[in-house]
Amino acid sequence: MSDCLGSWIDGVAGDLLPADDRGLSYGDGLFETILIRHGTPRFLEAHLARLSDGLTRLGIHFAAHQELRADIARAVTLAPPLAVLKIIVTRGSSTRRGYAPGAAGPARRLVTLWPAASTQALRAGVELEFARTRIGANPALAGIKHLNRLENVLAAAELADSRAFDALMCDGHGHVICGSACNLFVVEAGAVATPTLDESGIAGILRSMVLRECATLGIGVAARRLSRAALAAADEVFVTNARIGVVPVTRVGEHRFDRHEVTHRLMNHIEALDA
Repeated sequence: MSDCLGSWIDGVAGDLLPADDRGLSYGDGLFETILIRHGTPRFLEAHLARLSDGLTRLGIHFAAHQELRADIARAVTLAPPLAVLKIIVTRGSSTRRGYAPGAAGPARRLVTLWPAASTQALRAGVELEFARTRIGANPALAGIKHLNRLENVLAAAELADSRAFDALMCDGHGHVICGSACNLFVVEAGAVATPTLDESGIAGILRSMVLRECATLGIGVAARRLSRAALAAADEVFVTNARIGVVPVTRVGEHRFDRHEVTHRLMNHIEALDA
């Protein structure tokens, strides 16, 4: 991990996991990616709340919440002005082979710190392409940031020879769900809409901030099914994730988007938020 600024496993400096860790074997766990800006982890409580909700939904018993906060505080002291903190919690080591968790040991936590590049250039807008890879439907996993991300890996790999920033993914019905690493929004007649994530996709922290702050700013907002035709007909398009914030989209496939009034209003407003 040549770029890594620090790595801790259950609070101890190191980067080696046991071969029987269920996160390695089955993707049995969750992760959070948090932007650290000038010594402050952005939206930390929202990230930890989502992590806790995901652990509950997966039935992973995690008792080290205070220890995790200490790990985060330690990492922050080493962070440059812009950094990314990644938290992984797995079900830990299993007492037997196979998918069934059985009597798994205590959950294992990993915290790593990485340098982050400025995203200022993204404010001018990014381009997106559609991925051929579809995102599967599974309501039991929808919304949470679990470790099973192979669909996203395959979608992102399709951009190897493209200048596009990210690949948009559709479900089996052709509804647009998300990018491989971002949530998607459209603006229609001044109102904001984002895909419903009841069957697939990640409910991103910045996505939740946009939904909340639209109401604060008096901007209409809704989550609904989004077709490719509706996306193409939108007045504005933007994407979000915890690292980049709110970013305008200038092109999706062959469709260009030159208006960004609502996007810029949300981008500037959320950029100034502290929590």
